[in-house]
Amino acid sequence: MRSLAHHELQGFGGIGEGMAMQLARDGRRILWLAHESAPKNFTGVDVTDPREPRVVVQTELPHAKVRSNSLDVVGDVMAVAYQTQTVGMTPAGFDLFDISVPEQPRLITHFDASGPHSRGVHALWFVDGDFVHMASGAADFQPRHPNDDQFYRIVDVRDRSRPLEVGRWWLPGTREGESAPPPQRLDPKFDAGFRAHNTNVFPQRPDRAYVGYIDGGAVILDIADKAHPKLVSRWQYSPPFNGFTHTVLPLFERNLLIVSDECVKDDGIDWPKLVWVVDARVESNLVPISTLPAPPHDAFIHRGGRFGAHNLHENLPVPGSWSSDQIVIGTFFNAGVRAYDISNPYQPQEVAYFVPSAPVLSRAGAIQLNDVYVDDRRIVYTVDRFVGGLYILEMTL
Repeated sequence: MRSLAHHELQGFGGIGEGMAMQLARDGRRILWLAHESAPKNFTGVDVTDPREPRVVVQTELPHAKVRSNSLDVVGDVMAVAYQTQTVGMTPAGFDLFDISVPEQPRLITHFDASGPHSRGVHALWFVDGDFVHMASGAADFQPRHPNDDQFYRIVDVRDRSRPLEVGRWWLPGTREGESAPPPQRLDPKFDAGFRAHNTNVFPQRPDRAYVGYIDGGAVILDIADKAHPKLVSRWQYSPPFNGFTHTVLPLFERNLLIVSDECVKDDGIDWPKLVWVVDARVESNLVPISTLPAPPHDAFIHRGGRFGAHNLHENLPVPGSWSSDQIVIGTFFNAGVRAYDISNPYQPQEVAYFVPSAPVLSRAGAIQLNDVYVDDRRIVYTVDRFVGGLYILEMTL
């Protein structure tokens, strides 16, 4: 990968897990970015010329105790998630925006997911223009344990003005009042909750949801009947590992899943956090067959901040997105962004990496690359969690 540009985003360079590309009506490419925390909500960057990125809009959050960590774009509509710092606060849910004029995002509607035990929506998936799949709390959901407050919800947004929940699923035993026994919790120092994170649904298998369920492992759900999702399989590998299954990325033609963990502790406390290659030929019996080679432990473990796996480029099935079942690209916080050749899934090979220097004023003292998106020009966009902003690269092979 070759560096093309770096943009500090007007001094608000802390970006979350929301990156999406809009192919605007006037021919421009607008990269939309959700911020990791207040005061900013989202930023639109014109990357038509990736060597000369230009901010076209940057918006504010309503208050300091809400974040818009996740977003997705379909055509001229953008869905933006809102999660509050504590339960019971608002706004908690998601907004739909008309971005047909990127400089002037216009609110279409708000879906309310607030409640006495809800922080709202942490991550969402919106690629077909019809349904928002999300990790969310709800007004009528009381978790047995406060860490288990977000579960899988499906919201029909075909009528843009009236979003309507049509289905939900949670790991049995995590809701107050149900008969199923509660799951055995991880060691308290690693307990991040039995709750949903990424909730991916692809047009190749619209009857399946691929869910990273944090301490609950990798989950495949049958959503042919959206009102009644059913468990197909669950690959549970923590313990002995330290939890936080983040993303379940299916490679359909190869009957593989790429499953990423998320490192959530500084200074290597929750090491190792890995990216797994899983044999999914029999989806009811998922079998891990390898892991992507981890960056060198001694070089990064005490460099500053988090060190370990996090987000992947998810082969988004939308115009403008690059897709590959041979190359996996992911972010590893202080170990940068890295690319892997998985043509031999039993022996993945690292083929590229990019580790920027520590951003000025970063409280981590090192880069913390948080998310990655690759467009159909093979341009790689990656972002820092705290202050570094946007880094733009190009693939050289």
